[in-house]
Amino acid sequence: MLPQQRIFHCCVPIPGVAGHNQILKGTPQHINQYLYLRTTMTEKILILDFGSQYTQLIARAVREANVYCEIVPYFKPITPEPGLKGIILSGSPFSVNDVQAPDVDVQALAAMLPVLGICYGAQLTAKRFGGRVDKSEKREYGRAQFSTSTADPLLEGVSPQSQVWMSHSDTIKELPAGFDLLGITDSIPVAAFRHTGGTFPLYGLQFHPEVFHSAEGKNIIRNFLINSCGCAQDFTPEHFITDTVAALKAKIGNRKVVMAMSGGVDSTVAATLIHKAIGDRLYGIFVDNGVLRKNEFEEVIDIYAQLGLNVKGVDAKAYFYSQLAGLSDPEAKRKAIGNAFIEIFDQEAHRIEGIELLGQGTIYPDVIESISVHGPSVTIKSHHNVGGLPETMKLELVEPLRSLFKDEVRRVGLELGIPEKLLFRHPFPGPGLAIRILGEVTEEKVRLLQEADAVYTNGLKKHGLYATVWQAGTILLPVKSVGVMGDERTYEYTAALRAVTSVDGMTADWAHLPYDFLAEISNEIINNVRGINRVVYDISSKPPATIEWE
Repeated sequence: MLPQQRIFHCCVPIPGVAGHNQILKGTPQHINQYLYLRTTMTEKILILDFGSQYTQLIARAVREANVYCEIVPYFKPITPEPGLKGIILSGSPFSVNDVQAPDVDVQALAAMLPVLGICYGAQLTAKRFGGRVDKSEKREYGRAQFSTSTADPLLEGVSPQSQVWMSHSDTIKELPAGFDLLGITDSIPVAAFRHTGGTFPLYGLQFHPEVFHSAEGKNIIRNFLINSCGCAQDFTPEHFITDTVAALKAKIGNRKVVMAMSGGVDSTVAATLIHKAIGDRLYGIFVDNGVLRKNEFEEVIDIYAQLGLNVKGVDAKAYFYSQLAGLSDPEAKRKAIGNAFIEIFDQEAHRIEGIELLGQGTIYPDVIESISVHGPSVTIKSHHNVGGLPETMKLELVEPLRSLFKDEVRRVGLELGIPEKLLFRHPFPGPGLAIRILGEVTEEKVRLLQEADAVYTNGLKKHGLYATVWQAGTILLPVKSVGVMGDERTYEYTAALRAVTSVDGMTADWAHLPYDFLAEISNEIINNVRGINRVVYDISSKPPATIEWE
């Protein structure tokens, strides 16, 4: 029998029952999956994903109400389990009248738990119970005015007239028998409804309450969670930390964990949680790959020391520069950095005796990608911090953040006492400055970009602009141009400044930074960074452009 197939027994505390434990039996993978999915699981909402672009926004709205939820494909069988409080049916790009439209037994779900159908979920509910869903005479996309004159627990505190966000081409023409109308818009006869005869509350909304433009949508979702599902709203950072540390202690036991540290939010918070559980049996490795921001290696090592983390810094700049020499293709640079990182990390990890576990800062969006209704993801970004390490090193994974979104990771980090200057840093690409240097990467180009980027970043902070943008960075262009400094003619590089506003990076608009600020930064870079004599500002949005240039 192979080692990974051996059956283990694990003793873990039963949530909410002091002094009592339960015995888990199974492979390490099965036990680990249970431990992490169970974390803070005194109550849970399931979101059935029919493929909507907004499904993650539903989950974020539920989490913001301090209620734990999971996104699962619509075809996953649902059975009653302790703590499961309700079900939300997502939207979908399909029509409920398509031959191969996604389908679930809404009647069976509604006989088991409270159910809220959103857009496609509402249409499927109406059709399943005998209502009529057809193409709209007028398709409705974007803002609409939701009108209601009916008092209902779902609409508690919602204005009689409220802006909502629509995205549909079908509409509910007739409600089934036993259903009541809760609201309309100017364009559609059924914008919200409820089932009156069921054992549990059953609701449908034609609009999307989860999106920002539905002014009181999150209030409606909160009403469903509290008034219909009876959720206690106990999914808080404090409870997450307590339960996660207990689960980590049970999972890890007396074993050692090695972890690649990047100075990023996810790896730092994950490492801090693991450290709280096992102390210095967590061995962090922070590799200086030569393409970090100015002074970043020293500053991050200092923060790790303040947090009491057992982290070893490794200066590998020269090796990374040798691997990047002659490469100009972005993907080739990414792969070179990834391969070099794995090699260095593997060497350092083998210096530690008895390592069995690998810590990672995986977060929930990464998990959702692998369980998409469209099937498992087949592409892993080549610049993922530790992509390939589990396969190379044959280590069992420890991923304490795999149930959290990025904003929740930051909330947990604050509760753990991690400095805000690290938690609220702008996103930074895995390959670092290597993909902000267009063309070949050299040590001199890295120096130029580090200096220019430091001027830009420090200027944003000095003028109170850093927190107003989602991500900012400097790009060194492979373009030289003529300049004049005093009586001298120069022929030097061009730097491009980039700053965007966004919520999650999926779409982004260029940040409208003040002209006076841009002028000041341009002058400071040109006057202080010898080798750059021209500065431009990128005013492209995503789409069609991307946030990074490579």
